[in-house]
Amino acid sequence: MKDIDLIITDEIVNYADSIRLMEKRVSEIYKGKEKELIWFLNHNSIYTQGVNSSEDEIISKKNNIPIIKTNRGGKTTYHGPGQRIVYFLIDLNKRKKDIRKFISLIEGSVIKFLKHYDIEAKTFEDRVGIWVTKNKNNYLKKEEKIGAIGLRLRKWITYHGLSFNINPDLNYYDSIQACGLKNYNNTSLKKLNIEITKKEFDNEFINIFLKDIENL
Repeated sequence: MKDIDLIITDEIVNYADSIRLMEKRVSEIYKGKEKELIWFLNHNSIYTQGVNSSEDEIISKKNNIPIIKTNRGGKTTYHGPGQRIVYFLIDLNKRKKDIRKFISLIEGSVIKFLKHYDIEAKTFEDRVGIWVTKNKNNYLKKEEKIGAIGLRLRKWITYHGLSFNINPDLNYYDSIQACGLKNYNNTSLKKLNIEITKKEFDNEFINIFLKDIENL
């Protein structure tokens, strides 16, 4: 961790403010003025639309949640209380310049984290995210998404990152086609009968991720 700063923010962070902070930090990392950063935080309920999103991914606006266009990769997703956000400001100039490999590393860290709770998950080439397939001894009828990844790359420094569902209100997903996908459901640790705190998630996930990134 000596070369990577860790920030854990318990209070809600305004989405636009987080973008400004990340963009400033990316510039400072590139100039050698700041260390890389992993930032754990939460946002208020919002829908964000990445650079590959389309308007028809918003099914309903009845809940009056703000819809924000953003510069991350990916399509439309939900952020809100009960969901843990992890932003990765990582300099790939120091590592393999392979954004797909870096995304796979994040996905793999989430899959290892879930395995600690006897939850099996996997990824699919034709759709983004981390998908739960089995909870303890029970296979799901159809895989459900528990985490989404959307990244931006500037001068080979990553920012944006992972949204992981601990215990959000999953009803908010009913108003969107999450990640542009039809006929798929989202899940959470709570829905899978796992009760943990944000702090527990932060501590367990960061230990896994930091071990994994050593191999990048």
